[in-house]
Amino acid sequence: MNLRVEREKLEHKMFFEYATFADSSLGRKKEEEKCNLRTDFQRDRDRIIHSKSFRRLKHKTQVFISPEGDHFRTRLTHTLEVSQIGRTIARALRLNEDLVEAIALGHDLGHTPFGHSGEAVLNELKSTGFIHGEQSLKVVDFLERSDKRIGLNLTEEVRDGILNHSGSGKAKTLEGKIIKFADRIAYINHDIDDAIRAGIISEASLPKELTNVLGNTSSQRINKMINALVENSYGKPIVEMEEEVYQATMELRQYMFKNVYMDPVVKSEEIKIKRLLTELYNFYMEDLSRIPENHLSLYDDRNHSDEDIVSDYIAGMTDTYAKKQLKNIFIPKGWSI
Repeated sequence: MNLRVEREKLEHKMFFEYATFADSSLGRKKEEEKCNLRTDFQRDRDRIIHSKSFRRLKHKTQVFISPEGDHFRTRLTHTLEVSQIGRTIARALRLNEDLVEAIALGHDLGHTPFGHSGEAVLNELKSTGFIHGEQSLKVVDFLERSDKRIGLNLTEEVRDGILNHSGSGKAKTLEGKIIKFADRIAYINHDIDDAIRAGIISEASLPKELTNVLGNTSSQRINKMINALVENSYGKPIVEMEEEVYQATMELRQYMFKNVYMDPVVKSEEIKIKRLLTELYNFYMEDLSRIPENHLSLYDDRNHSDEDIVSDYIAGMTDTYAKKQLKNIFIPKGWSI
């Protein structure tokens, strides 16, 4: 019995006609023998979960730099929340939940240490710029390795969704479009929760004209945003949020930029982050042999600039590893006998 084939047949009964079906995937760059249990999108999800880049997300900043407290989000918990929201939307819209899950789990694999602050530093240092969505694609295409392959050799649909999950990019699949909304719904609401916990804002300080539309609690707002997306898109070949809720969502996002992301307390460590990553970047650019051989060896069969090699190495660091490297490189060790 081939359970993958049975699952692929079931998809055609469960999903709307404009969903992305696993048996119609554009495939992988390098053709592989199919799994007899999992569809190609389920297989992509599993490869991402078992990757080293995914595990490192647990020690990468979401908004608050190395927060003291067990309940602040990290890049990993953000990723899991995006996956949960995305799957809820996909199931309600009768689209491919497995594809959505794979994109969600892989969308931030290329994020730098120290969140968007770290991304801004690398973007400034590297002459060709640095965008975490493009880096996430490079991670799954090239930087992740196993005994069998270079990269994870994911399907084209998952790769497209990862690349276009933010910014001006537009995913080709409806499932990829879901992730752009799921990412935004997740970070707006969990960043509000973390900011309230940190004492940066209070629930009462949120604009009343927005909470009147979206709700007074995190769960109410998430539910409102998801329902506004599902009700406006159900049975249609689109993924779009109802206009009033969409406008309120975007205004709440702007409120977060003004009152949280740009808050002096939140940004107080940015000067240190810039100095730390700049010192590391320049140190490795002076002499590539200072980078561990297991990273340098990735580039044996390709043409990459020194900037590519150094920025890839630094982007893959966790917050804790970056701080440890700075200490090991620049802080003298005491002599003991």
